[in-house]
Amino acid sequence: MSKQHVSTTINGDQVEFLCEPHQSLLEVLRDELGLTGTKEGCATGDCGACSVMIDGRLVCSCLMLGVEAEGVEVTTIEGIAGADGLHVIQQKYLEHAALQCGICTPGFIVATKALLDKNPDPDETTIRYWLAGNLCRCTGYDKIVRAVQDAAQSLAYEA
Repeated sequence: MSKQHVSTTINGDQVEFLCEPHQSLLEVLRDELGLTGTKEGCATGDCGACSVMIDGRLVCSCLMLGVEAEGVEVTTIEGIAGADGLHVIQQKYLEHAALQCGICTPGFIVATKALLDKNPDPDETTIRYWLAGNLCRCTGYDKIVRAVQDAAQSLAYEA
């Protein structure tokens, strides 16, 4: 099969790439575009390590084909931080020690961003429900939940 041309927006930048029709968006991001922040954990959509946002919606990039990115807005972990430094979410994950090995962290941060974009004041149950698609084998989830709660408070304070 021949490679397909895709034109899309990734982290605010217009991007064009060629990919095989069977390549996942995760493979394209990592192997074709060098955006290695998005991690492969399971390749079956069960762990959330490869989470990205597509037009603001949380998606496992291992389950989406690269060709399906045509014309959409893709946000990866590399697009979360601003020009002036870490995003509040990233800073709160650090402050709360809500990371260890780092494989799951990018997916959790992207999922947190998607949650707080949709619901800026989630309760603990909502946070746990929203992040249920992301698995961590190192930290447990309490520190992650506390980081999300603190980020929500900080973002509300900034607004």
